[in-house]
Amino acid sequence: MPKKIFTGNVVSDKMDKTVVVAVTRISQHPVYKKTVKKIAKFKAHDENNSCKKGDKVSIVEARPISKDKRWKVLDIVKRGNE
Repeated sequence: MPKKIFTGNVVSDKMDKTVVVAVTRISQHPVYKKTVKKIAKFKAHDENNSCKKGDKVSIVEARPISKDKRWKVLDIVKRGNE
């Protein structure tokens, strides 16, 4: 089975070798048909501490690295301005 790949923004880089990535999904409510925005935060492993707050990154599913980390940073799509 292929691994999931998400793209999101780094909201925190204060931990060592870990970044928090906010992934935004837009879907339609099944009954009311209103567009709903859902934001999920994932902790991702960043081996070289290369990601900074505000960067847009791609993350990929991985084996459990710690209690909360199940994702790895695949690449940096766009650098932030901070």
